Amino acid sequence: MVHLYEEKVMQELILWKSQFYKRSGMIHRLSKQVQNKVNAVIPEKAHQIVTDAIKGMVQTTLTGATYTTKKKDVEFLSLEEMDQWLLDKIGTFRKTAMIEGAGTGAGGILLGLADFPLLLTIKMKFLFEAASIYGYDTKNMEERVFILYVFQLAFSSDERRREVLEIIENWDEKKVEVSNLDWRQFQQEYRDYIDVVKFFQLVPVIGAAVGAYANYQLLQQLGETAMNCYRIRKLSEKL
Repeated sequence: MVHLYEEKVMQELILWKSQFYKRSGMIHRLSKQVQNKVNAVIPEKAHQIVTDAIKGMVQTTLTGATYTTKKKDVEFLSLEEMDQWLLDKIGTFRKTAMIEGAGTGAGGILLGLADFPLLLTIKMKFLFEAASIYGYDTKNMEERVFILYVFQLAFSSDERRREVLEIIENWDEKKVEVSNLDWRQFQQEYRDYIDVVKFFQLVPVIGAAVGAYANYQLLQQLGETAMNCYRIRKLSEKL
C-alpha cells in the first residue's frame, strides 16, 4: 500500500528527474566545449596523474568514512521520517562546508587549493550518513559503489547525468556491470563541473565569500540528489 507521503514523493521525483532531460543553457554548453578542448590538449600522462590522485583521495575517504559511520537503527522508520532525518543532516553538513569554504577562500591560493580534498571528504562523509539513514550498510562494497554514482549524478555533465540516472533507477539490474568505476571519467566530470566556481575562490578579497557560497550550494545539490536517489531505491523495493 502506497501512503500519501509516498505518493507526494513520487510526484516530486517525476519533476526532479525531468530536469535531466532539459537542454542546457548556452553558457553551460560553451563552458563544456572549452573544457573539452582544454582536456584534449593536456598530455595523457598528466590526466593519469590527476586520475590516480583523485582515485587515491576518494578511496582513502571511503575507507575512513566506512569506519566512522555508525550503522543506524532505521528498521521501523517511515520514508517521511528518513527524509526528515536527512534534511537535518544536510543542514549540518552545509554549515560545515560553508565554514571550510570561507576559511580556505580567505587564505589565498595555497589554502584555496586545500579546499579540494577537504570538501571532497565532507561530501563523501555526508553520502555515507545518507546511506545509513536509509538503512543501507556502507561496509558493503556494493553500497560504496552506489555512493560514487550518487556523487556523479550530482556533479557531472548533462549527458553523463542522464546515463547515471538510468543506472540509479535500475540499480538491481545494473550494479554488476557498473561495479568497475571509470575513474578517469569520474575525476574529469567532477573537475569540469566545479572548475569555474572554484577558480574564483582563489581570488583575494572575494575568495572567502565565494568559497562559503559555493560550498553551501554544492552541499545543497548533493543533499537533494542523495535524497532522491535513496527515495528511488526505497520506493522500488517497496513496490
